[in-house]
Amino acid sequence: MGATLGTTGSSSRRRRRASVHAPMSEINVTPFVDVMLVLLIMFMVAAPLLTVGVPIELPETKANPLQGDNEPLTVTVQSDGKVYLQETEIELDTLVPKLQAIAKNGFDERIFVRGDKTVDYGRVMRVMGVLNKAGFKRIGLVTAPDDGTK
Repeated sequence: MGATLGTTGSSSRRRRRASVHAPMSEINVTPFVDVMLVLLIMFMVAAPLLTVGVPIELPETKANPLQGDNEPLTVTVQSDGKVYLQETEIELDTLVPKLQAIAKNGFDERIFVRGDKTVDYGRVMRVMGVLNKAGFKRIGLVTAPDDGTK
């Protein structure tokens, strides 16, 4: 009887030891969460830097921002008078053919004109006049929000 009890007890001990050293079937998500938080912070910092095109100083206004669902085409007039379509420098006489080729909605395409606050007012109006004469009707001026400190 003692021999039978000894073998039964030793086999149960073996089973307990085997179950202690068995691989876990649970997933540890802590490193995954840490990586996701780091990526979230990186994208929160990097996202505002990606929206800036050609660097200019926009005039300030108290107007409310326009709401839109898609990204408009952007024409920028720098302080030295150079004209850019999106981020590419372009001559004023080739602006309309390029816009007509790019515009998905034809002449109903929304176009934003960004003019540096130090550029000649006539230069910005010349660009808007060329766009209007070509048939584009949805032209808007981009300004920076007024923080009320001036």
